[in-house]
Amino acid sequence: MAVAPNAVTARVKKIRRRRLAGELNVEQTQDLAQVAAILEASGIRTAGLTRPAACYLLAYLGAEPVGAVGVETVVDAALMRVLAVRGPMRRHGIGAALVAAARKAAHTRGARRLFALAPDGDYLRRFGFVSAAASELGDALGGVSAILAAPDEAASCSAFCLDISRDGVIVR
Repeated sequence: MAVAPNAVTARVKKIRRRRLAGELNVEQTQDLAQVAAILEASGIRTAGLTRPAACYLLAYLGAEPVGAVGVETVVDAALMRVLAVRGPMRRHGIGAALVAAARKAAHTRGARRLFALAPDGDYLRRFGFVSAAASELGDALGGVSAILAAPDEAASCSAFCLDISRDGVIVR
């Protein structure tokens, strides 16, 4: 195949972020094996990781993956599917960085509310989440059983919601 003399050729260059030792970075990933490893180390089920609508973010401390969060968006609502930080790395602000990244990912995808399920909402309340009725979660996300890997998760967890509709809005 001959290339026309004035044709523009494009080269695909893979961009690799440099991760400095001791620096915390949160990046979107498609490496579900890394996400699964972090979830399993935290005792969280990995069923449902391959759902096509889910977006996963990994937190790296230097080059080591230390935390993960999943976000699944349905129209104008999103569910923070998983949030896990490796045990020895807890209490270093990694969870807070993951929640902030999940919030940004959900908002970027058009969500106005970010939902989460947790057995205890104390951690989520630190970030402004408030208790929500399970019916509100189901209505916003098209049914809890459609979103969760296992419907019995809803029975052992409480629903929480965060209004992210004003994220990025400049108020004067």
